[in-house]
Amino acid sequence: MGLINLLFKDPVAFVLVAIPLLYSIIIHELAHGWVADKMGDSTARWLGRLSLNPVKHLDPMGTIMLFIFGFGWAKPVPVNFNRLRDFRKGLIFVSAAGVTANIILAFIALFLLQLLSRWHIESLNTLLFYLAQINIMLAAFNLIPIPPLDGSKILMGFSSRSFQYSLARLEPYGFFIIIGLLWLGALNPLIAFFRMIIVGFIKLLLPG
Repeated sequence: MGLINLLFKDPVAFVLVAIPLLYSIIIHELAHGWVADKMGDSTARWLGRLSLNPVKHLDPMGTIMLFIFGFGWAKPVPVNFNRLRDFRKGLIFVSAAGVTANIILAFIALFLLQLLSRWHIESLNTLLFYLAQINIMLAAFNLIPIPPLDGSKILMGFSSRSFQYSLARLEPYGFFIIIGLLWLGALNPLIAFFRMIIVGFIKLLLPG
């Protein structure tokens, strides 16, 4: 169900879903820029993208997709990988930064949910639950190794130059490939697999 439908059906639930989803996407992109800046490419900082201001990150089409279909995207933070001090490590660390940020947010949300659940504050518990689920799904989705998703660039970091080139050539068509595979349900098992790994990892870290 798209967020537009949720807005009319349950405005409170809409806010509890939309705000965490919006900022989870923004923090995902911010993490890419922050790690790139630390590794030698300050492009994102020069362009003012190391900010939590939604205006700096919102993509018109991605926002429309978010409200209609319940998933969307922000403007990718620009990264010049050739300016990084170590190209291969840069590919891996910068690309993994967004996924890592989402996993950390999911862990924090579940930790707080576990800590505060005894007080039965329904709205807060609901917010934390959605925050955790949204970030787990974002992390799992972005691990798919199809350009332009982060999983493809992480894979490039461990691959030969020829394979990197082959994946890079797919990037102009990657969005359409991903949408097509999602529509066919072909990516569901892979997303479920990544989700299972992420949830298992977070459970290892949670106390109790």
